[in-house]
Amino acid sequence: VLQDNGARISAFDPEGRRQAEALLDNVDFAEDAYAAMDGADALVLVTEWNEFRALDLDRVRRLLKSPTIVDLRNIYRPEQMRAAGFEYMSVGRP
Repeated sequence: VLQDNGARISAFDPEGRRQAEALLDNVDFAEDAYAAMDGADALVLVTEWNEFRALDLDRVRRLLKSPTIVDLRNIYRPEQMRAAGFEYMSVGRP
């Protein structure tokens, strides 16, 4: 749906890249998490790998066009992310 509306998707998965490349069309696969989010409108976290748990949040904020994170795995605490200056959305939490 996102791509049908003109979105460009850049992804990084340290473990599942080969499998994802075989399944997903029109997705740019980055070499690391920071390359995937560089210039993105938002960061969407869909896996729980340690690389995503230990992101440099200052660097993330600088790389994103707007400081927006959608966390589908509840990796981060909402209050922590808001204090770091992000618009933060997670699943099943306020």
